[in-house]
Order: sequence, then C-alpha cells, then structure tokens
Amino acid sequence: MVGRWEMIGIALVLAGLALYLFQWALEGAIHSRGAQTVPDLKGKSVTAALEMLSALNLGLKKESAEFNSSVPIASVIRQDPPGGTVVREGKIIRIVVSQGGETVLTPGVAGLPLRNAEMLLRQNQLLLGEVGESYSLRHSKGVVLSQDPKAESSVERNSLVNVVVSDGPPPAGVVLMPDFLRKNISEARSWAAGAEVQVKESKDSASLFPFGTILSQDPQPDAVLSAGSRVSFVISGRSGKPGEGPATQNFSYELPPGGSESLVRIVVVDKYGERELFNGLRKPGSKIDLPLQESGGARMKIYLNGILVEERDL
Repeated sequence: MVGRWEMIGIALVLAGLALYLFQWALEGAIHSRGAQTVPDLKGKSVTAALEMLSALNLGLKKESAEFNSSVPIASVIRQDPPGGTVVREGKIIRIVVSQGGETVLTPGVAGLPLRNAEMLLRQNQLLLGEVGESYSLRHSKGVVLSQDPKAESSVERNSLVNVVVSDGPPPAGVVLMPDFLRKNISEARSWAAGAEVQVKESKDSASLFPFGTILSQDPQPDAVLSAGSRVSFVISGRSGKPGEGPATQNFSYELPPGGSESLVRIVVVDKYGERELFNGLRKPGSKIDLPLQESGGARMKIYLNGILVEERDL
C-alpha cells in the first residue's frame, strides 16, 4: 500500500512534468510564428497604423492620448516597441495618440499695466510676445493699448500675445486723434480748427442719441495726424425739439465679495463698434452705477482683470 507522502511526491512530479510540457508547447508555438520588423508609426493616423500592423499580423493598442501641436489629431506620437524592432507575429504594439494642440482663450489685457497684463497671460497659459509703444491721450505710460490676437480669440496654449503699450502723451508737434465718441460735434469742430484738421460729417437719422452726438469717428483715438488731415464723423441726425433726448436708464454692476481689488472694465457694443464706459480699480462688493441713454441693439460687456464675466443687452 502506497503511503501518504509517496502519493504527494508522485503528484508533485506529475505537476512538474505537466508544467514542463506546457511551457515546451507554448515556446514551440511562439517560435513557430514568423518574425516581423515593426514599422515606424510616428505621424501616421491610427487607421493607417492599424492597416500597416494588420498586414504584418501584429496587434495595436492605444495606451493614452496627449496634446501635441506638432502632430495632427488622431495620429501617432510615439510607439512601443519602436520602429525597426524585430518581433514575433501576434505582438501588440502600444501607441500614444495626439489630441492636437490644446487651445485657450486670450484674455483682454487692454487697459492693464504691462506687468499685470503679463501675469494675466501666464495665468491663462499664454506668453507675452513683442511689446510696442505708442503715444496716447487716453492712457498713462506703460498701460496696454491694444493686443494681438484680440481678446477672446481661440489660440494654442503657450502662444505669444503681442501688445502695444502707452508711451504717454505725445511731444510738441505730434497731433493725436482724441476720443470724441458720444461727445457733441461742436467739441470736435473746435478741436479740428486748432489742429488744422479738416472735418467730414454724415448723419444717422435713426439714432436715439441727441442731435449732434458723435456716433463713430475715423481715424480711431490716438491715431497720429498731420496738418491738413481729414477726419470723419457720423453724428446723430435725430429730429426733435432742441435739447430733447432719449430716455435714460441706470446701469449697475456689483463686484463679488471677498478677495482683493479688481480692475473693472465696462464697455458698450453697438453697430458703431465698442466704447469703453468705465475702467478702474474697485474693492470687492462695491457697486458701479452708470447713467446710460437707452439704445436698442446695444450690449454691455463687463471684464474683471481682463476676463469677460458678464454680458447684458440694453
């Protein structure tokens, strides 16, 4: 009669023999497969990569996806094993696929000091590009006058944003175009006479603003003029009794509580373009009230630290 320990020994020998036979059969099956050279899949679309590997009896597996502006969307960034590696048929090739360039929206930095503008760009994963200078009657030295790309443009992350900053008021002999929007044409005429500039006027009879109110101007504020230049104005041609004007309304905006001071910029946009109504620092929770003339089709935009936070129709 066979003892207990002898039975255990026989079982272990049989198990070892079975494992050996299994490994021998597996290795035989693997080595019986043909050898293939892995193609270079970098830059290839996933569909093209799959077709290339299928023809070689190789498999494909997507490991992950990454943002990459230099590799087209749904194309291979890298692979494992790399191209040129000799493998057996049936091998799985792992790839990382491009999601294209990551896009962000450019914040509005006009009206901010250059240092603040650069910090805001960095917070939005963008970089400060070329910095130009231009004289300005509207903004003090070092304040951003304009930007390229414009605010709320969709650009790739880490793109450059070029700006023009104020170099302060112009020296003697340099004439800049003032900002006459929503002012009376008589003020513009008086300025033009002193600056030796010609004035061309046209009227908009459908305007809701009082007669003579300047609705648009060309060139834009801070443009450099020379003696004899011609400037154009579109003024309100609204008919009615002298002094009669459209009804007014009060526009209010209250800053959110908490935090620190914010740079608030409020602009109105109508068919004549965009005009800034308010630009200044205000404490958290403070309220801004602006009297406005009613104007159908206009839209108010409120920016906090260069970020558009609210829009309202008038």
